[in-house]
Amino acid sequence: MGTLLDYATPGPFTRLDSVSPAALEPIATTPVEICFPVHDLVIQPGDATAADLPPERFDENQTRPASVLVQRLLALNPAPLTTPREPLERVIGTCRHFAVLSCALLRHRGIPARVRCGFATYFQPGQGLDHWITEYRDDSRWIRVDSEILGQSVLEHPHDLRPGEFLTGGEAWIAFRRGEIDDSTFGVHGTENWGAAEIRGNAVKDLAALNKVESLPWDEWGRMTEAYDGKTGPDYDELLDELAEVCASDDPAAVSALYAHKDLRAPDSLLT
Repeated sequence: MGTLLDYATPGPFTRLDSVSPAALEPIATTPVEICFPVHDLVIQPGDATAADLPPERFDENQTRPASVLVQRLLALNPAPLTTPREPLERVIGTCRHFAVLSCALLRHRGIPARVRCGFATYFQPGQGLDHWITEYRDDSRWIRVDSEILGQSVLEHPHDLRPGEFLTGGEAWIAFRRGEIDDSTFGVHGTENWGAAEIRGNAVKDLAALNKVESLPWDEWGRMTEAYDGKTGPDYDELLDELAEVCASDDPAAVSALYAHKDLRAPDSLLT
């Protein structure tokens, strides 16, 4: 049996109880307004290089807990998180960090939210690029928001992604197994990491995120390293078939129960 998943409460990496209440008090109460300031809180490593941020700061993108990200932000600028930051005052991170900060702030306001790991199809035509977003629950459905591009011109509706614009790891896996996508067009921008192995990895990371364990994009556990090296076989792919089906079911009990599988659960060392 799995444990009950309550997406309105924080997980190991989305707790903000150690953060100064003054920094959080001005946070909005409606989901999109809560997420909007996040695009001015994080800076991608490539942009940080262009902005001449000090080299010793680049290990910030190794930070997992949102509370540590916020404490770093406040050390750079003690203003509330709703205050836009200049590039030098932003924490260096990836799309995962935008998503985790948004999720933490939504949960701080008691709004059910979760991070999703998968692929965005709106950055490069014909490609699914490794990406992380946030989704929150309204009265009837989960709404996907890409906080990183809120206020930008990448999409007209980054506050409500349409079907197919973002595929979770499990959704991409189902599409790949059905022959609906070319796996060679799915991968990590600027690297040689493309293909089915990347879809396998993101499927497992998405299951962990659904269990409130939002790993770093390069974390590996279970049989993920073997999978990236092409050394797993049909049995692992069949397990991922089950994973994709369970994640698509949106059944918290099933999502939690499957995560107990020894090949899928992130190790405790990841949480410390």
